[in-house]
Amino acid sequence: MSTENEGTAVPADRSAPSVPPAPPVPPASSAGAPEPAAVPQPEPGHSPRSEQATAPLPVTPPAEATVGAADAAGGWPPPPPSVPAWGVPVPPAAPAPRKRTGGIVAAVLAAALVAGGVGGGIGYWAAERGDDGNSSTTVSSGEAPAAFKRDPGTVAAVAHNALPSVVTIQAKSGGSESEGGTGTGFVYDKEGHILTNNHVVASAADGGTLSATFSDGKTYDAEVVGRAEGYDVAVLKLKKAPDGLTPLALGNSDRVAVGDSTIAIGAPFGLSNTVTTGIISAKNRPVASGDGSGGKNSYMSALQTDASINPGNSGGPLLDASGAVIGINSAIQSAGSGMGQTQAGSIGLGFAIPVNQAKNVAEQLIKTGKPVYPVIGATVTMTEKGEGATIAEEGTGGTPSVTPNGPAAKAGLKAGDVITAFGDHPIDSGPSLISEIWTHKPGDAVQLTYERDGKTATATVTLGERTGDN
Repeated sequence: MSTENEGTAVPADRSAPSVPPAPPVPPASSAGAPEPAAVPQPEPGHSPRSEQATAPLPVTPPAEATVGAADAAGGWPPPPPSVPAWGVPVPPAAPAPRKRTGGIVAAVLAAALVAGGVGGGIGYWAAERGDDGNSSTTVSSGEAPAAFKRDPGTVAAVAHNALPSVVTIQAKSGGSESEGGTGTGFVYDKEGHILTNNHVVASAADGGTLSATFSDGKTYDAEVVGRAEGYDVAVLKLKKAPDGLTPLALGNSDRVAVGDSTIAIGAPFGLSNTVTTGIISAKNRPVASGDGSGGKNSYMSALQTDASINPGNSGGPLLDASGAVIGINSAIQSAGSGMGQTQAGSIGLGFAIPVNQAKNVAEQLIKTGKPVYPVIGATVTMTEKGEGATIAEEGTGGTPSVTPNGPAAKAGLKAGDVITAFGDHPIDSGPSLISEIWTHKPGDAVQLTYERDGKTATATVTLGERTGDN
């Protein structure tokens, strides 16, 4: 499946560790979404050569810096009065001559879309197929009418309050060709930390440049504080953060319900400050996205939404009806790029990293600059689907598939066991197992169900940990 790094579930090697080894960071990793073996042309928004297969569609600051908002209400309030959303109607202008003006307008629109497409990759796949441009076609959000007023909870009110805290990120690699792309992020705390996707900034992580542009058009240089490739989360910091930053309130993604209203904000195809709406279509959706190498994949137990998400939305906030962040838009499922298209777009299947998980990762990155991954200490196959996650006969490089004295070994698991449930969640494949493991923390004790020689049994595993992507 594709993610904002668009892509399809990443095909993986015959077997892979429960937490795939992180490869050395390339000079310009994909900042795009998904984004395995045959990777489509990189989509903008991620590094040009390592987008994720599911289109990505891999520290909480002090409590006072990330105040959580009330949980989302179940639906939008009554619609606003039937007047133009942003002001008094303007008398229609006289139609322009069709002979020349029409052609000019069409040419301008086409140029804008091309520019947006060039700069807006969302997932690792998007970045893998990424084009070269990186400029946004929208410099700032339009001025709201002086008499702007919308009832709290309306889409217009939520967007009006949230837009000043959302940024469009421009990433450029340090190479001579200055490859890069456009993505999105949002203000995480008053110290100037910005939360986004790893695939959005990966291309600029080694010697590149990063900048963040607010909805008022002001741009600030930024630097990477830490990246988590497996979680597809990254934290930036503005080098000269302005006073008065307003962090977006964080919601509780564990309490989100299917059918809840959602708002996505980002820069699809480079069109900054774009707002789209939808609902939560599903929860705990296992999503694997990567660049096809088998070792650079990201995994999430995602929130699925039908809010329109496209390349360039990566890293942007998914809000609930109260305006609280419930997820980070990261991947899209794509129907493919036929008819000569070079980028895939939204088909109503978008995926977001639950904010509770992203918050834990952000806290680790702000404190230490490195991510911490929970592990079970067993290598599982990554290609089979539908029968559970099978513990491989041997691990990477001929090592034992069950780490001696590791969590799985202590729980009595052996090679050949098929894990069918992790906690309350059914498991149908290796990627879905990793997605569930990574929603927990090292030290958590989780009951899993497995099959051995046709018999079903349960065991309690206390998760171990691995620090860093390398």
